[in-house]
Amino acid sequence: MAEVGTDIQKASTYLNQGQLVAIPTETVYGLAGNALDVKAVSAIFETKNRPSFDPLILHVASLEQVKPFVSSFPEKLKRLAEAFWPGPLTVLLPRNASVPDLVTSGLDRVAVRVPNHPLTLSLLAQLDFPLAAPSANPFGYISPTQAGHVDAQLGTQIPYILDGGACAVGLESTIVGMEGEQVVIYRLGGLELSKIESLVGPVTVQAHSSSNPSAPGQLASHYAPRKPFLVGELNELVPKLTQEGKAFGVLSFSTHFPTLTSDRQFVLSPSQDLQEAAQRLFMGMRLLDESEADLILAEFVPEIGLGRAINDRLKRAAAQPTH
Repeated sequence: MAEVGTDIQKASTYLNQGQLVAIPTETVYGLAGNALDVKAVSAIFETKNRPSFDPLILHVASLEQVKPFVSSFPEKLKRLAEAFWPGPLTVLLPRNASVPDLVTSGLDRVAVRVPNHPLTLSLLAQLDFPLAAPSANPFGYISPTQAGHVDAQLGTQIPYILDGGACAVGLESTIVGMEGEQVVIYRLGGLELSKIESLVGPVTVQAHSSSNPSAPGQLASHYAPRKPFLVGELNELVPKLTQEGKAFGVLSFSTHFPTLTSDRQFVLSPSQDLQEAAQRLFMGMRLLDESEADLILAEFVPEIGLGRAINDRLKRAAAQPTH
């Protein structure tokens, strides 16, 4: 398995050698490599078994560090970056020739962000290249929110995992860009829509693309457990499947089911706190996927604030893969 630790210098050494390292962010753990090194970027796709048509996100230490890689920075998007970086916001910008085609899947825009985690910001500040870093998990599976999740899935394929503890946000970043003069959300995520709209006015949400996505994280089937995953009315499904003798697990928003054992249910937030629910979502999916259950039941959360992004992940976890 990989070495797990907090040695930024060791992580830096591996990255400078063209190797891959798992890094913590406030959203999820990333599988990072030198974004300007095509061999390292190829290794990211290979290690994750990620299709090359699904673009990657560049991670940098500051707004200033974005400039060498983009040809322009529209004023509305710059306003968002200034307000929310470091943080769970990714901005899609016209790229320049220094960014390899493989990073953007040949598209003319590159996704960039400044992650909000002290270890990773320190690491990025001492590198002379940006990091390409999709989530550190096999493609399509549940995103990792702890170092142990990464080690369990990719530990035999990478030398080092930078351990920054549990991710504070737990959902991937919100991805924004421009279509003409309109700000567009390409992926709902850890930054609430209302906060974005408070700065730039109404936005358009264009979050799904079953193939050839225009931004990272748009595939319809994604973030999914290995077991069948069904979203519906738990108060109806739980008694029905219990009566049928099915071995199922339950991922609920706030309800505890006394008829189920503790290893077969995971409550996202007993107090109905959407921020807590977001932070615990992937952990709950993972624990139920590792349980003895044959099927996982879940329910949608209120469609407000971070609830929209949580429900987006639930829909995609339940979708049938199309690739």
